[in-house]
Amino acid sequence: MLKGIKLRLYPNQTQKDQLWQMFGNDRFVWNQMLVMMNERHQNNKDLPFLSKFKLDYLLKPLKQEYPFLKNSDSSSLQVVNEFLNQSWKNFFNDKTGKVGKPRFHSRKYLKKSYTGKSLVQIANRRYLKIPKLGYIKTSKTGILKDTKIKRYTVVLEPTGKYYLSLQVEAKPVEQFKQTGKQVGIDVGVTDLAILSNGLKYPSFDGSYYEKKTVNWQKRYSRRRHLAQMLCLQDKYRKALCPRSLDSFSNWQKAQRTRAVCQAKVAAQRKDYLHKLTTHLVKQYDVIVIEDLKVKNLQKNHHLAKSIANASWSMFRQMLEYKCQWYGKKLIAVDPKNTSRLCSKCGYNSGKKPLDVREWSCPKCQTHHDRDINAAVNILNKAKPAL
Repeated sequence: MLKGIKLRLYPNQTQKDQLWQMFGNDRFVWNQMLVMMNERHQNNKDLPFLSKFKLDYLLKPLKQEYPFLKNSDSSSLQVVNEFLNQSWKNFFNDKTGKVGKPRFHSRKYLKKSYTGKSLVQIANRRYLKIPKLGYIKTSKTGILKDTKIKRYTVVLEPTGKYYLSLQVEAKPVEQFKQTGKQVGIDVGVTDLAILSNGLKYPSFDGSYYEKKTVNWQKRYSRRRHLAQMLCLQDKYRKALCPRSLDSFSNWQKAQRTRAVCQAKVAAQRKDYLHKLTTHLVKQYDVIVIEDLKVKNLQKNHHLAKSIANASWSMFRQMLEYKCQWYGKKLIAVDPKNTSRLCSKCGYNSGKKPLDVREWSCPKCQTHHDRDINAAVNILNKAKPAL
């Protein structure tokens, strides 16, 4: 069973410098290979694009021409070729015209990370041995017991913290006891999960850190703009020692603080969803949800922010893999008319405005809570498959 594990890394200054170089080497190899493949495509568009193995074969002469590439884990450069090859495949296989050609990676905007497939060893209680980096301190290693590491990714977050994401092959987890219960779940904005038995679980409230993020975003924009103006002033005055943006630390501090607030909101939201989904999987043997196209729903600009904050996609993703882990069943049904049909008699009362939260069926006079009625209809749709 494949699992993902994320650990905090505490590199020393030498290892930090080496990590920065490895981030840059991956970006350099991507851009060099992309230049070569672009020229090949422009010269003859009928030629097939190079496979991953042919790209890997070109790494050897590239390392001879640029010796600094030898400081990187060789498997990480091969993974770069794998990603580039997949990007070209997506471009050629796309029939809609929405997928463009692979783009060059910028030093300024690219997320600082690299992925490798080499062996990562557990050296001690809180130390790992990573290729080219040596022994590096981490948050914990006990979680890696009885696992086989398949792939690893080292990431530098905007907060300035280093993390190690591991893809591991682990033993199957102990399954939850069967309860014999079934439930339909309707997702919403105010209440994240409304169950067919009448229970409601509210959406995550991250307003405190969201307000702090907005405030620090304003400070960051204001301070960076002022720094840019002072740099231009030095340029036009032909100062002997003109200042650069890096000379000003106040806008960089605002940028880091904003990133910390954003990371706290994301971590708290993820923790809330983990606890909620684990509780639901433990309580019910069969969970029925709507097969919603969240990306299309977010095109509604009035609800896009609320839908993104509720994290419907992450909620479904967690339910899917946890049901698979713990031996439970997840069913996704067509969401058509779940809010319009009466769950008692099946009468279709038509479309209703979003501000109508309760309604009575014109045929059987049953009074419904809009969300609970939808959850019951979702469960009823799955009954033929049970």
